[in-house]
Amino acid sequence: MKLCTFEVNGRRSVGAEAAGQIIDLPVAYGAMIGVRGPNPGAPKVLPSGMLEFLQLGVPAMEAARDAAAFVAKRPALPVGERGTYLPDEVKRLAPIPRPGKILCSGLNYRSHVQENPNAKFLEDPRFFAKTLNTVIGPGDPIRHPGEKYQVDYEVELAVVIGRTMPRGTPAERVMEHVFGYTILHDVSSRYIQFKDNNEVMGKNFDTFCPIGPCLVTADEIPDPSKLCLRTLLNGEVMQDGTNADWCFPLPRLLAWLSQAMTLEPGDLVSTGTPAGIGWFRKPQVFLKPGDVVRLEIDGIGVLENPVVANNQ
Repeated sequence: MKLCTFEVNGRRSVGAEAAGQIIDLPVAYGAMIGVRGPNPGAPKVLPSGMLEFLQLGVPAMEAARDAAAFVAKRPALPVGERGTYLPDEVKRLAPIPRPGKILCSGLNYRSHVQENPNAKFLEDPRFFAKTLNTVIGPGDPIRHPGEKYQVDYEVELAVVIGRTMPRGTPAERVMEHVFGYTILHDVSSRYIQFKDNNEVMGKNFDTFCPIGPCLVTADEIPDPSKLCLRTLLNGEVMQDGTNADWCFPLPRLLAWLSQAMTLEPGDLVSTGTPAGIGWFRKPQVFLKPGDVVRLEIDGIGVLENPVVANNQ
């Protein structure tokens, strides 16, 4: 199932994509239980926030699937209520507008290590964090702080945690805690990142983490190591790789994090980026106001954002 967070008529909700429409899951579920009542153990309502939806766990997903099946039969909804929208009738937001933790893997593609003359293959994964001020959704503008900041792009597959993964969970058990996947754009200011080795600030300018367009449940992507990723800048392909190029497979990444911390529903773990970033191109290519950046990952979709001057 493809889930999304959307806004319509000033109201935010959780949706499911089906047959070219977006199903308003809380509304559809409410209509369904109004007709037949909830199943034993099912929630009385579905939350309108994705983080709360994930925290509800398996009952939320079962209710969402029931609601989608109910709408597919096209029953009449109560007067004044709509259960479905066309995509252009709503504004998509980041699938999880306020995630828990955002943890990003660095140097996890062989091609990316090889394009970096100062990098070496690591014995263990490395991670950095992005903060909540960076998160924006599809179509939202990336705010450009100025030419000297050397703003760069990176397409990444992000894992969405759906069930609490206690500290110390072994590699053979970590995938049980993965809810699904989305696209994460790890925008960076290379000037700040490499000046005095200031990665934390360089990665965390406002708007430097577009996420979307949807959250695809893990059952639809049984092998995330076979996905293709692309970045197009104003229509020109800049990155084109596959997760078969990972240095560390996903269970290894998650288990490495697990030795230090508990991962919780709504946490995001991104998995690195392939070769082709602007910093290592000759000549270098950096984002500028007026650009449009399009990220694609097979099985998930397209995440596209314009770049605007910071004062716009």
